[in-house]
Amino acid sequence: MAKEDILQLDRIEEYREGNQLEAKAAQGGLPDTLWDSYSAFANTDGGCILLGVKEHDDHSLYVVGLKDAEKMKKDFWNMVNNRQKISVNLMTERRVRIEQMDGKDIIVLEVPRAERTSRPVYKGMDPRNGTYRRNHEGDYLCSLEEVSAMFRDAALSSQDAKVLKEMDMTAFCEDTIRSYRQVFRLTHPNHLWNQLEDEVFLRRIGAMAVGDDGQFHPTVAGLLVFGYEYEIVREFPQYFLDYQENRKMSTTRWTDRIVSSSGDWSGNIFDFVYKIVPKLTADLKVPFVLKGMQRVDDTPVHKIIREAVTNSCAHADFYGRRGLVISKTKDGFTFANPGSLRMAKTVAIGGGVSDPRNGIVLKIFSLINYGERAGSGLNSIFHVWEHVYHTPAEINEEVGVDRVTVTLPNGGHEQDVKAMLELYDNPEELTFPKEEMSDKVSENKENVRQSNKLSDKLSDKQVLKDKIKAELSDKTKISDKLSDKLSDIVVWTASEDFVSTNMVVSRFGIDERNARRYLTRLVDLKFLSAEGENKNKKYRYRK
Repeated sequence: MAKEDILQLDRIEEYREGNQLEAKAAQGGLPDTLWDSYSAFANTDGGCILLGVKEHDDHSLYVVGLKDAEKMKKDFWNMVNNRQKISVNLMTERRVRIEQMDGKDIIVLEVPRAERTSRPVYKGMDPRNGTYRRNHEGDYLCSLEEVSAMFRDAALSSQDAKVLKEMDMTAFCEDTIRSYRQVFRLTHPNHLWNQLEDEVFLRRIGAMAVGDDGQFHPTVAGLLVFGYEYEIVREFPQYFLDYQENRKMSTTRWTDRIVSSSGDWSGNIFDFVYKIVPKLTADLKVPFVLKGMQRVDDTPVHKIIREAVTNSCAHADFYGRRGLVISKTKDGFTFANPGSLRMAKTVAIGGGVSDPRNGIVLKIFSLINYGERAGSGLNSIFHVWEHVYHTPAEINEEVGVDRVTVTLPNGGHEQDVKAMLELYDNPEELTFPKEEMSDKVSENKENVRQSNKLSDKLSDKQVLKDKIKAELSDKTKISDKLSDKLSDIVVWTASEDFVSTNMVVSRFGIDERNARRYLTRLVDLKFLSAEGENKNKKYRYRK
């Protein structure tokens, strides 16, 4: 959390304690609860602790100040480096500072989100009794299950690389292996691995490994992808795969359901994916597009649905509770998997960083062109979905139960086929229907005309930004850095039909809470107008 997001002297009374802000009076020195909050922020999404600030009864904040801020700052550094007090020091000089508010000294502690290899961050010497996390109600002591999950995620090796020495090939479903190899041959018809025996082939893709006894044994990844359900639950007692179609929330009825425990199929991940993807994509529009003489039925939306399914499997913590649940309704799709995010939400959406919990599972699917390993999967899903449906995708993380849900709502819209055509791979190699071709020709002519005016547009944007910054300076007292950020949002919004909170998060790499705050402030200052409610709220430039 940046300094300018918190320390605005004329706005401190507007702030409330929340998931990323904690105020402590600290009148008698550093309170012991400081370390609860430090642990909680480090194990969740980071946050800011203000020492010398209290809450009113209405939960607004006010400054009480500190008598000797310099001594308290020194005491903090001594304690944060003491492993008997806290397990790891995540702080740097710029994250610990003394500020003046209302003429009084306070200390600002900006606690970052800890890397997964440093978790759990805990108070005292016992992680079972000193690990905290943050939710809307404040800091809470983690359960043993949560602590164990953090330790599993802290491992440098992929969670699914473990060799299961008590199992052999009989744990695998032969029909699944045969199906996978058929798909692999279609994808790689001339690959040398096509000639290998099953055991050697499975070792090549990471589904088996040699144990201490010199024999082949399944890896966790192999068991999940190719195993029988009754073998999988020996390693993962909570393992459960669930596909629900058109479930009525008030009842337990649905038009179609597939579960891993039914006993009439293998129950493994590979067969689950191949059963549900055709069902998920059955109602998607497929425009008439040719590549040479062959019709292209695999649209960008089909690809991101496969990507979302694969991502759920690759990031699920199958030791966790409630299983993997994928659902399809008239309102869109949801993909919910057990396990917490292994990186900040903004980083995950921004793309470029790949850190799957089940890296070998992802590799096995990527070998048959399901999923990618560039770290841009979630970013691609969000970009394509919003471009085609004009409704932002969402990602939510539940702490405590450790669950991540990606929602692809259609917002009542149908697919924008023309927008989808723009997203095909190598569109210059494709042939479109005549009416769409004429649109493309007109669009190309317009692009040429617009490119000739590029320098003028850039100049116009700078003029608009300077104008907005000047108006901001007249209307409110804010830092230059925040003024730049707000003016950039306004200029960008001016070039779009509308923007949403998630779009701002993805575009500018800021967290969702601050994105909402910035947009609300710009509405208050009459730079933007707002339409809709809650998650469907959209913002437009106010000309």
